[in-house]
Amino acid sequence: MSDVIPFPRRPAASPSDDDAPSSAEGAVVGIDLGTTYSLVAVMRGERPVVLSNGIGEQLTASAVSFDEDGSVLVGAAAKARQASHPDRTAVTFKRDMGTEKTRTLAGKTMRPQELSALVLEQLKRDAEAELGMPVVEAVVTVPAYFGDLQRQATRDAAEIAGLKVERIINEPTAAAMAYGLHQRDRELQAVVLDLGGGTFDVTVLEIIEGVIEIQSTAGDARLGGEDFAEALAEKLAEELAAEHGADPREDERAWARLLDAAEHAKRRLTTSTEAAMVVPGLRLGEAEVDVERALTRDEAEAIWQPLLARLKTPILRALRDAELEAGDVEEVLLVGGATRMPCVVDLGAKLFGKMPLSSLPADEAVAMGAAVQAALKKGHEAVDDMVVTDVAPFSMGIATASLMGRQQVEGLYTPVLERGTTIPASRVQRFFTMGDGQKEIRVAVYQGEHSLCKDNTRLGEYVVKDLPNESAGKVAIDVRFTYDLNGILEVEMTLVGTERVEHMVIERTPGRLSAEEIAAAREAMKAYKFHPRDTLPNRTALARADQLFTELTGVARDELGHAIAVFRSALETQDPKIIVRVRDQLGALVDALRRAHR
Repeated sequence: MSDVIPFPRRPAASPSDDDAPSSAEGAVVGIDLGTTYSLVAVMRGERPVVLSNGIGEQLTASAVSFDEDGSVLVGAAAKARQASHPDRTAVTFKRDMGTEKTRTLAGKTMRPQELSALVLEQLKRDAEAELGMPVVEAVVTVPAYFGDLQRQATRDAAEIAGLKVERIINEPTAAAMAYGLHQRDRELQAVVLDLGGGTFDVTVLEIIEGVIEIQSTAGDARLGGEDFAEALAEKLAEELAAEHGADPREDERAWARLLDAAEHAKRRLTTSTEAAMVVPGLRLGEAEVDVERALTRDEAEAIWQPLLARLKTPILRALRDAELEAGDVEEVLLVGGATRMPCVVDLGAKLFGKMPLSSLPADEAVAMGAAVQAALKKGHEAVDDMVVTDVAPFSMGIATASLMGRQQVEGLYTPVLERGTTIPASRVQRFFTMGDGQKEIRVAVYQGEHSLCKDNTRLGEYVVKDLPNESAGKVAIDVRFTYDLNGILEVEMTLVGTERVEHMVIERTPGRLSAEEIAAAREAMKAYKFHPRDTLPNRTALARADQLFTELTGVARDELGHAIAVFRSALETQDPKIIVRVRDQLGALVDALRRAHR
């Protein structure tokens, strides 16, 4: 129930202080905690560098799997087990951040914060091995359209992993910083299109005399490259269900194998006009069917039309909020692995009338920008003249009511701090009681753009009690929203005419962890057995080979089976030179067989 009506005029805004923590001893790194892949980067000299993981790769799959011996696999080895061990493996859990959803892996019920913490822990270990020093602080990126609950969940995940969050920044802002690092002498109006594995963000920015000003941001927190792969898998599943009378989506392992085949086909179509979704021995009901579905790029793009239409909406909104036309944009920067798809490049070219740029590595730009932000906070001389401003991606306000004659209309949404406001920022608005002798005011906080509270995201509520006994409209409170550079909201309520000030603490909203739960998760993290870094290349090579073995048939499967056996024998020798040589041979065979059967 809404207990207040809004005051018609808003007091002037006042800026909030940046109270980000100072760096501690050890390295401060930049982390791109992605839906599909995650990366860690640092500044070296005058440029950001992405660090390699335990298998010599820069991209670490955001995947977690529990091995049969109870040890934890994170990264490529875990992702390779997605189709073969779906009950032990979790992927795309970033999409569940800030919710109460859980995953059950090998009998363990895990929240998205805990799964993300395992990824962060692996990134931390890899960075420490590369840098030769402890990593205790990080700048972590999140999608611009992540709300307060999702940002808080990200902080919780970092705390579980033993990382102090130096700053949370928006992914397209990070990309803009990496881009602007070498563009500071230009005056430029640009747009960043960031399509990752699970989210899409659009940021409009201007660079003037070394200042990178974020003018607007928009996005879709549930639209990414994974959705394009899933659309292909859904289409194939419908065809198989119609032909065989059994739906593969009802079998966890069958659906995981379809998704894997669709992902490979999607990637193939990035560089080729034809691909195939190949799944040998797919279980459909009681039967096993060898599936091979040819697919052209034109056919795939027809399937993707609804998704491409969804991409346009936030682009146009970001331009509108920045009060720009598409023709005003001088450069369009593509960020995120999914922007490699030709249909996404074409969409950007058609909307802006110019070919988008890929001047930064699409997968690495966000992590590189996070490293720039980390360097900026530490006073690194390479970026000491860089200034970056950001904006609030959402409006935030409270539930109010209105009197229409004698009828009271409930559940109205009154924004206090509107989207597009440069942050850090503080806004205050006055609200009044609606009833005679009203004893309390409920301040229910929401985030979103809709006129009704029910259509927005509820963040929490606070009850201001023991109000003076006055007639309706005689008692007022000033509600102040303060939004910091981490995208975290604080709410302060002042009873007008008194010195009484109360602060809103949103502790137990859905998806949030208590201090006790974070401490318990941290202790559980310490108990997990991670595969030693020096064994990861071998474990990953076997996982990838085993995954492909489940997909092949006939001579190719026999050849791979023999190569796996040879590699296992090489491991028994414990001779590093023999192991590396045979592992390289196995990897080359896996790559060749995968190319031949896609």
